[in-house]
Amino acid sequence: MPIFQISNSKLSQIKEKDIDLEKDIQMITEENLETVFGLRFVKSEFALQKFRIDTLAFDKETDAFVIIEYKRDRSFSVIDQGYAYLALMLNNKADFILEYNERTKGALRREDVDWSQSRVLFLAQSFTTYQQNAINFRDLPIELWEVKAFDNATILYNQLLSPESKESIKTITKNKTIESVSREVKVYTLEDHFTVNDNIKNLFSALREKVLALGEDIEEWPKKKYIVYRARQAFLYVHLQQSQIKLYVIIHKSKLNDPKEISRDVTKIGHFGGGNTELIFDKTEDLSYIMTLVEQSYRASKQ
Repeated sequence: MPIFQISNSKLSQIKEKDIDLEKDIQMITEENLETVFGLRFVKSEFALQKFRIDTLAFDKETDAFVIIEYKRDRSFSVIDQGYAYLALMLNNKADFILEYNERTKGALRREDVDWSQSRVLFLAQSFTTYQQNAINFRDLPIELWEVKAFDNATILYNQLLSPESKESIKTITKNKTIESVSREVKVYTLEDHFTVNDNIKNLFSALREKVLALGEDIEEWPKKKYIVYRARQAFLYVHLQQSQIKLYVIIHKSKLNDPKEISRDVTKIGHFGGGNTELIFDKTEDLSYIMTLVEQSYRASKQ
């Protein structure tokens, strides 16, 4: 789809230009990991055994490592390479933790890392139809991101999402590497959070419909302990419990327009996911008011 620039009511097409993924885009991505992906940069060109990982990052929300690879060659297998990187990490956890601690001056321990939420990101200017079809599984810890540069100094990062699939890669493969990784790494879905009663499910369904209707830019990411909703950045964390739903928004209580004063400051209280302010949702009649608070968080995430 062509992109145009407006000047005095006239449109001029913004042309795409070639980029050096392994040089220019890697440098730009690493310097802006927090902005683009919400990740913490750990190491560039991390070498271990016969592998060289382009970018090693850490997801502070999920306490998991993320491996990023930049590809120019369109013939690589996203499945084989992705699982090879994950197997490397799971078999050498101490090396990854040591690298993190040395580079960030941190004190990360093996038990601090949620290895089950590890993932691999492949970045390329484009992917083949075969590569896109290869990720059509519900439990694949691999993401494909197209990166395109334009002649007006603009860069687009676009995740390629496969059609929703109920097929598990574990049911169609006997690859020992995939089987080994799949025993430890898990991609979570909404269904993993539906161990609650029907009342909570119905409350969540009504809430989810309203949240997704806030804007076409909203993404839904089920994690291990919560479900996160993102626009430009994460703005809502949802934790389903048996008697209520806990919501966490990014606006501090002191800046939230909350005339009913149902919010709670949790900046110094441990909780699942991010967010500074907690809301409790347990009655259908509260949905409209809850959404006025969630919408404030959504708008704040776009500023």
